[in-house]
Amino acid sequence: MMKKRMLTTASALLLSGSLLLTGCTSKSGGSESFSSKDYGLKDVTFPLKEEKTLKIMTSSSPLAPEDPNEKLIFQRLEDQTGVKIDWRNYTTDIFNEKRNLAIASGELPDAIFNAGFSDYELLKHAKDGVIVPVEDLIQYMPNLQAVLEKAPQYKAMMTAPDGHIYAFPWIEELGEGKESIHSLDAFPWINMEWLNKLGLEVPKTTEELKQVLIAFKTQDPNGNGEADEIPMSFIINDGGQDPHSLFGAFGLGDNWDFTVVTNDGEVKLTAADESYKKAISWFNDLYNEGLIDIEAFEHDWNTYLAKGRDKKYGLYFTWDKGNITGMGDDYDLLAPLKGPEGHQNVARTNGMGFDRSRLVVTSANKNLELTAKWIDQLYDPSQSVQNNWGTYGDEKQQNIFGMDEATKMLKHLPLEGTAPVELREKTSVGGPLAILDSYYGTVTTKPDDAAWRLNLMKEVMVPYMEADNIYPRVFFSIEDLDRLSVIETDMFAFIKRKRAEWIANGGVEKEWNDYLAELDRLGLQEWLEIKQKGYDRNQE
Repeated sequence: MMKKRMLTTASALLLSGSLLLTGCTSKSGGSESFSSKDYGLKDVTFPLKEEKTLKIMTSSSPLAPEDPNEKLIFQRLEDQTGVKIDWRNYTTDIFNEKRNLAIASGELPDAIFNAGFSDYELLKHAKDGVIVPVEDLIQYMPNLQAVLEKAPQYKAMMTAPDGHIYAFPWIEELGEGKESIHSLDAFPWINMEWLNKLGLEVPKTTEELKQVLIAFKTQDPNGNGEADEIPMSFIINDGGQDPHSLFGAFGLGDNWDFTVVTNDGEVKLTAADESYKKAISWFNDLYNEGLIDIEAFEHDWNTYLAKGRDKKYGLYFTWDKGNITGMGDDYDLLAPLKGPEGHQNVARTNGMGFDRSRLVVTSANKNLELTAKWIDQLYDPSQSVQNNWGTYGDEKQQNIFGMDEATKMLKHLPLEGTAPVELREKTSVGGPLAILDSYYGTVTTKPDDAAWRLNLMKEVMVPYMEADNIYPRVFFSIEDLDRLSVIETDMFAFIKRKRAEWIANGGVEKEWNDYLAELDRLGLQEWLEIKQKGYDRNQE
């Protein structure tokens, strides 16, 4: 499990240094093509009788070896297949520049691993002949075929509007449907120690929460004799740190991209709904009472983190409390509140473990069958698990897994204080892979932090999720992507600005009709039409 804020680790400090200045250069050197020669292979089976080389560009963390072949995962894969990979590897901060330079110069590898293309870039490079369609290669890929048979929804997400597939994806499921770990990012965490100190019950309604926050402000729950408690804090418009998870008490609810799908299949913009206005008005009331952190509209992550570690918050929002206030019992997940009109809803976040472009095959590749069968090894269930998290049996460094020889199941080992993100960056390889929810308990165990959060999601949040669907990873055409980009740049900036202004300064009731008119002027109706057509096409 890896979210934006969990990536804030010591590893970021290592982004400066000599490694940034180097990459594994092509053995062919100069301006010659980096791609492999045509081996003339057909009906490929592994291991090959004679070792062959594929040349692939990739990116990796500065914590990882400069040569990916030093990773045990790739060493084992080479032994299993007889395919040696000649890597051209760059650290993540300079990878895009080097990737784009290779494309511009025509010095293309056989494939690009951890490619990182946007949908627009995928379609453009396909149109320009830089990358090739890969749907015909799936016939050589039984592991990927098995994934798509078990989870056919991914086939639609892989497929461009023109019917072609231009990349191999990364898929990581943790929970299914409403119980997916991605169903809600902004968990509200309430200070149980303060509630107990003041003899208060956990609030169940928006009005009860207001009274609790007033008590936090006025009754010195931390007992230091100073009015230094912060009843509620958040980082406005900041994903998991935004307070959008409370908006469902007023109706439709809200999420980080302001997009929900009703159970009738209608795409709606949350920030244009009447319930959004009511929620904003309620937050403004809390602000006027001095119950919201005055820095909630301007402070950065480090400031938010520091105040949380000092246990100054009565209620705050984030993905995992362990990142801010720790894993103790002093904070607990606040269940969805009932609003003044009886609503008790949790709007789902449109998140999922899916990246469309983890590997692309270039037009320079002369060994398509060989390449496809090598890529397919990455979709083997046990291989995918290791590629995503790390491996087992490494005698040179800490392992994230142990292999249960009796069941052949990979079991997560205790981390013994090691940051999970850093261990993954050192040992995992990423790239195209698939981890389906059905793998847990058979192929691997769940990480402890993920299992804990999934259980909280199921017990506390899922019972109040009204929506059966999320907005999926629709693959739009270049034309639609152009229009969405233009509209969203201005419209979302306007929504976020007014959201902050209204909570702090009020005025939502007076300005609401003008606000809706401005959304229409900025392209809301066209945006809804494009998004609805994309959703409907995805459901076919």
